[in-house]
Amino acid sequence: MVERQIAARGICDPLILSAFLEVPRHLFVPDGCDLVDSYGDFPLPVGLGQTVSQPFIVALMIEMMDLGPGSRILEIGTGSGYQTAILARMGFSVVSLEVLVPLAVRAARNLRLVAPDADVRVIAADGRRGWPPAAPYEGVIVSAAASSVPPALSEQLAVGGRMVIPVGPRDGTQQLLTVTRLLSGTETRPGELVRFVPLV
Repeated sequence: MVERQIAARGICDPLILSAFLEVPRHLFVPDGCDLVDSYGDFPLPVGLGQTVSQPFIVALMIEMMDLGPGSRILEIGTGSGYQTAILARMGFSVVSLEVLVPLAVRAARNLRLVAPDADVRVIAADGRRGWPPAAPYEGVIVSAAASSVPPALSEQLAVGGRMVIPVGPRDGTQQLLTVTRLLSGTETRPGELVRFVPLV
């Protein structure tokens, strides 16, 4: 998976590649999913209309944040906890918000098994509002598509911090955006075209 789906597409950060090698994706996919599908080059459903993202897209979004270990990250859409575990293994301090309580509970359990000592908090909350008590964040990573960039998330970025978010229609193609917080506002840079479940 790491060699063919991630490194072969240009992701070369050794910290990212190492984290993907160390986090077992098959523990974060639905029961009954075989190993071939667990490490396949596609998203998988995790219940309640949500998915665990394609491995390459997870790696790409983390690379787009361009942050080092110790950075404080706000993750919107915990899902199964797979991306959260990758971020934790890279040495980030992670606050992860999941609006669907059953998924938040399951993700927290998965993370305790895989990364019991990680600096991670999984909170059942509306991700569009962010989590002001732990702001500002050096990075924000949003794992669901919004029709526009939620202002609360931009406001919770530290100056110089970056948010990676898919923006576009609920039922169509979206675009990954990198939003950088500046002293005078924000700067937005477009990226890859993607398809995500909607931010709810």
